[in-house]
Amino acid sequence: MERTTLGTTGIQVSRYCLGAMMLGTWGNPDHDDSVRIIHTALDAGINFIDTADVYSAGESEEIVGKALKGRRDDVVLATKFVAPMGEDTNQRGASRRWIMQEVENSLRRLGTDYIDLYQAHRPDPSVDIDDTLAALSDLVHQGKIRIAGSSTYPAELIVEAQWVAEKRGRERFRCEQPPYSIFARAIETAVLPTCQKYGMGVIPWSPLAGGWLSGKYRRGSDKPTGGRAARVPDRFDYDKPENQRKLDLVEDLLKVAADAGLSVTHLSMAWVLEHPAVTSAIIGPRTMEQLTDLLAGADAKLDEGILDRIDELVPPGTTVNPADSGWSPPGHSRRARRR
Repeated sequence: MERTTLGTTGIQVSRYCLGAMMLGTWGNPDHDDSVRIIHTALDAGINFIDTADVYSAGESEEIVGKALKGRRDDVVLATKFVAPMGEDTNQRGASRRWIMQEVENSLRRLGTDYIDLYQAHRPDPSVDIDDTLAALSDLVHQGKIRIAGSSTYPAELIVEAQWVAEKRGRERFRCEQPPYSIFARAIETAVLPTCQKYGMGVIPWSPLAGGWLSGKYRRGSDKPTGGRAARVPDRFDYDKPENQRKLDLVEDLLKVAADAGLSVTHLSMAWVLEHPAVTSAIIGPRTMEQLTDLLAGADAKLDEGILDRIDELVPPGTTVNPADSGWSPPGHSRRARRR
């Protein structure tokens, strides 16, 4: 498995990052099978694992912790905070109070005394970014985390965080985890160039667009109902025009993949890794079969002709369905738009 540097941190990570969102009740509830999936990924050369506190209400972190016993120091381990972890309104967000509490919970669930990359899962408009960076800086100084990062931040907030870190002498975000796939290219406009400017690593989530780019969802197939389709229905509702467009594009991409001698899954993963700003693409297998298939395409490369054909289908900087963007700015809310 090829490795590269995570931004300018000097940390070497595999080009595939194993995402653990589907390990636990959200996907695969069998802990032993999930541990085997993690071990197989590590044995194949993946040294980068990403999870989050909210995935299956902490269960994903617990599974990762079990799998890493005796192998922790060989792995670059990432997790996230911000999403609600209880009914109490203070059990979420990016406040110092919650960060200091939740990092201890994640460390306990992961069975480790340090986290390599600790990420703000989404922007939290209720918190001054300096408060968040100050708390994360203290965790770096305490040795509980190595570096901090963000996830699904727009370019303007990435820049603000960098400026605040410089002005206040805080640890800065060293990595961004955005949504990125053939179907969701909005970050090409500003997020990816901004990350390059500041020497940040980029580890895209959902490179297969939630399964759309695996060929799983096609015309004539049953509408998805469980799992991710239940949590974010706008991304999978076939009745929406944006998703009708996806169904058309899947058929077009199957032809492009065939001409490239690849499956549409391998085509889509290779496409994400072609962008020079991308460090590592997050794969999220639920089963051993899915992992095996993903690993088989790890060395796939795309030529200019194939890349041009994909650009014709989904132009650079565009996202087919806005629901795939992962976060809606507060200014888009009805309340903010009504005088």
